[in-house]
Amino acid sequence: MKNKSLSMGASTIAAALAFGHSAAFAQDTDVDCKDLTAAECAKQSDEAIELIRIHGVQQSIYRYSKSGDPRRVADLVDTPQTISVLTQDQIQESGKTDLKDILSAQAGVTLGTGENGNAFGDRYIIRGHEARSDVFVDGLRDPGMTTRESFATERVEITKGPSSTFAGRGSSGGAVNSITKKASTSYNFGRVDAAIGTDEHTRFTLDLNKTLTENSAVRLNALTSSEDKPGREGIERDRNGLQLSYVNQPTDRLSFTGDIYYLDAEDKPDLGSYFDRDAGYPLEDIPVYAQDEDFMNSEVTTFTLRTEYEISDNVRFYNATRVGKTENEYVTTGMRGTNRDATDPDAPGAYTLSLSNHQGWQDVDYVTTQFNLFWDTQFAGFEHKFVFGFEYTDESVDNGVFSVEYGIESNCLTGGRRGVSESYCLLDGDGNMVDNINSLMGKQITRGDADALYDIETYSLYAMDTFELTEALDVFFGLRIDSYDYSNQTSSELYEFSDELYNGHAGLVYEVSEHGNIYASYSTATNINGGESDLGANCGYGGLCGTPEQAAQADPEQVENIELGTKWLLFDEKLSANAAIFRITKSDVHESVGDAYSTLGTLNTGENRVEGVEFGVSGDVTEKFSIQASAAVMDSEVLDSYSDDNIGLALSNFADKSFYLQMRYQPNEKFAFGGDYSYQSEMYGGQPDTAAGYDADAGEYSIRVPDYQVINLFANYYHSESLTFRVNIGNALDEEYWTAAYRSGAFMYIGDGRNITGTVNYEF
Repeated sequence: MKNKSLSMGASTIAAALAFGHSAAFAQDTDVDCKDLTAAECAKQSDEAIELIRIHGVQQSIYRYSKSGDPRRVADLVDTPQTISVLTQDQIQESGKTDLKDILSAQAGVTLGTGENGNAFGDRYIIRGHEARSDVFVDGLRDPGMTTRESFATERVEITKGPSSTFAGRGSSGGAVNSITKKASTSYNFGRVDAAIGTDEHTRFTLDLNKTLTENSAVRLNALTSSEDKPGREGIERDRNGLQLSYVNQPTDRLSFTGDIYYLDAEDKPDLGSYFDRDAGYPLEDIPVYAQDEDFMNSEVTTFTLRTEYEISDNVRFYNATRVGKTENEYVTTGMRGTNRDATDPDAPGAYTLSLSNHQGWQDVDYVTTQFNLFWDTQFAGFEHKFVFGFEYTDESVDNGVFSVEYGIESNCLTGGRRGVSESYCLLDGDGNMVDNINSLMGKQITRGDADALYDIETYSLYAMDTFELTEALDVFFGLRIDSYDYSNQTSSELYEFSDELYNGHAGLVYEVSEHGNIYASYSTATNINGGESDLGANCGYGGLCGTPEQAAQADPEQVENIELGTKWLLFDEKLSANAAIFRITKSDVHESVGDAYSTLGTLNTGENRVEGVEFGVSGDVTEKFSIQASAAVMDSEVLDSYSDDNIGLALSNFADKSFYLQMRYQPNEKFAFGGDYSYQSEMYGGQPDTAAGYDADAGEYSIRVPDYQVINLFANYYHSESLTFRVNIGNALDEEYWTAAYRSGAFMYIGDGRNITGTVNYEF
């Protein structure tokens, strides 16, 4: 497995060119490494592969050999950790565009919900652990509860298991890193994708790279799209985005790359169904009840500057600095089953469906900078690849609410925790649907002041080393310290504390043959009290637990992971395969008390464990058949809790079994077709990192998300080197399914129904 990145790159180029049509591109992409360093040759190979992927080659790439994070110096096959890479080709052919849809299909990843819709849909759970704040772009943390799109994404990397050495605080179950498209001086190209489809679907993207001089280039990525949620007419999604990238290379050793990114997402949101406790199943075939005034808007603006300098042949410097602002706001409507109160004048005690209001806003301003020094040197008789790094991050988050009044009189009376209240019901006294269900409430919305001001400033130092202990045994070792200052001014209290977090990662990779290895890995992670920025003093969902004095005294949650695995390159090194067995233990867990929506909680009283096996393959089985697949079989258990009743229960929002398969077959130069299949087993609603809600009297979990499977299909027709047509059929079986449940079952997100889109791709 040693030193194969160059030969693998050359073989990939050769295979791709074999399927291409243009001799000119073959001429442009020949790579001669005779007079280059290994790093220079690898860089040219990667650029050649990128050019082939974009221009004229009628074969998609389903595998990458290297991580997009430069700190991961080894090839992925020699990295002692499970890392799934979703390529641009794979993402485009799947028909998925939002990051939450891309991730939710993957094995070992589930979605969650948030209180009042916080982190609406963008709550990722990896191997059973919260990861909504463990999202990165080009290795830098991407804070904020925003909508994330893929129009400017080159590929997505999902790291499984704790990775605090790279990511810092959090990352208990893993992290997500999106690699963005960047300008290149190696070529000129243009690409336009235009799509129309069912459910009012339209999407237009532009990808244009233009060299300005021999040493500078600019790249433009643009997006505009609009659609109804498939199967839910009137639930709308609108996206407009732009990324402008500029690269300047004043010398052979120095380069600067600057990116400006902007995304505006305006949605009419849908909280979906609810869990019918009497039936033990979500209510099916519900109408679209979102109110006319509902909205969910997300706006993201970032500026990133990267500096790379090759100090010498074996010392390199890299800095990435980002300044960003995100804004997320929503007012949305929920629905639940209930009974009219006995005092209701029309139908006392009758079953009905009543509406509820959910709202909030969040503004995030942040700056982050990361300095890395790469040093390849011989030390103590071994060839080492050192990485030394410093990182600084400052996140300021304002959380607030909207004041919502109702301009239309209520039409029913219902009971609840606060007694009898005037409500809005979808069913009349005879059980029939009322008229104009989208305009029952007449919401009058006023943005309120912030009620929680969150700020965390972090200084981090880390060091990593990769070296060859013997010809067959590689060693990876990393240490990181994060020193943070935390403050959170809620409506009634000021929380302030600081601490240091220490984490490490060690791995061994043993080459058992020319094409395969086995590895062992140990890694840690830590989570702080109140680490999630969107919750103020609500102990649930990662908010603050305890009084200000108690919160300052709380220990961080500790996470340990042990993983044993194997990785192989098969079929002439065109297909990678991996398998791993792992155990993640989280101790000193902060637990919320019951269903309290306050600072009530216990400090460092919980412990839980997730263990399982995971498998994956990606790449080409033959020149015509490509595949990417992953499967996870896991088990979760609460080992300790403030409440003995929780011990032995499963974690919430956790699927024991999940599977993803995407296949592509190209019988000739004109046609390619394939599809993907995803499966997720039943999971249970509840608070994250604690036991799922359980009904001891009934002997079953209270809120259940049924298992589901989804099949998507696609077909490509290559009319010419420049013109390609693609058809996608999403949810081909038109299955109604639910992706996540709120802890009370008051709402359950609904998956997309069947949809068909046609895309024209023109390259120039």
